[in-house]
Amino acid sequence: MAYEMVSLLRMLIDRDGSDLHLTVDNPPVGRVHGHLQYFGDNPLTSEDTERLMKSIASVDNQQELQEVGGADFGFAFEDVARFRVSIFKQRGYVGLVLRLIPRKIYSFDELGLPPVVKKVIQQPRGLVLVTGPTGSGKSTSLATMIDWINDNIDHHIITIEDPIEYYHNHKKSLIMQREVGVDVPTFAEALRRALRQDPDVILVGEMRDLETIEAAVTAAETGHLVFGTLHTTGAVRTIDRIVDAFPTNQQEQIRTQLAGNLKSVISQALVPRKSGFGRIAAYEIMICTSAIQNLIRENKSYRITSAIQTGHKYGMNLLDEHLLALYRKGICAFKDCLSRAQVGDEFIAAAKALGIEEISETSAGDF
Repeated sequence: MAYEMVSLLRMLIDRDGSDLHLTVDNPPVGRVHGHLQYFGDNPLTSEDTERLMKSIASVDNQQELQEVGGADFGFAFEDVARFRVSIFKQRGYVGLVLRLIPRKIYSFDELGLPPVVKKVIQQPRGLVLVTGPTGSGKSTSLATMIDWINDNIDHHIITIEDPIEYYHNHKKSLIMQREVGVDVPTFAEALRRALRQDPDVILVGEMRDLETIEAAVTAAETGHLVFGTLHTTGAVRTIDRIVDAFPTNQQEQIRTQLAGNLKSVISQALVPRKSGFGRIAAYEIMICTSAIQNLIRENKSYRITSAIQTGHKYGMNLLDEHLLALYRKGICAFKDCLSRAQVGDEFIAAAKALGIEEISETSAGDF
């Protein structure tokens, strides 16, 4: 019996899954609570993946797939959910990955976002970066932050996304949502246009290239609150990633700009719950104090980790500290926390110092 997209998507939603993978010579696979599960017994054929792709992709998306080997777009499934879809070629055949985007925008408490983040997002200007690997919940956290501003502050908010994931209604704020490839050609061009449209807040869905990073920093520098995302883990790697994106002769300048305009780096990872039901976010919070501003300006980012460790009074904490706390509270398994730690050996050493015996035969090299 042939697989149908409707039944596969309903299965993903019913199982509280996050992603659906469709590839030739393998049954459909869903990611449920962070783990992969088969959604059938029979392998997909090339005809199956082609048919399933055409059932949701527009003619333009199909043409883009043929011309450049891939396309990304948003897809609304009835009135139930939205999906972010990536179609691609692999070994000459069509493949698809569909990510479920919850319709519900969560509150700060539901996500476990630290209270200090509310203070950060009330800044009148500056750059706020939300970082983490693919699938770590960056878009969900940003949607929560934008929704809080929308509920509480009369701002003009412009979001630039590829594709649009969460739809926001106008509340206290006025929200304009632009989709790259549909409403605007590129992130960088969208940012340049946005600066001429009286924004208070700009969200950049992905700072994926030098041109977009430059435009985002300039927007923050000229008196706007700018949110952006990067696929980095931790504040130090995030700052280094931005600086390294620039030619050597411009790196001193970008360090000065970051020191003056960066307000916070919020880095996150999703960890499966020990119960087997759902995942929980672990956060690293860096607040750009005057001490950290100096470290950025003086090219001493390697010392930022120590500044975060001693900055608890400002609401700062390291990702590994939060991961260790999740384990100690019995929420997550040690191996899952260790696999997401930034420095595995140091994470194990910290756990041993607390007298955790489960790790006696564990090494970071096991993960």
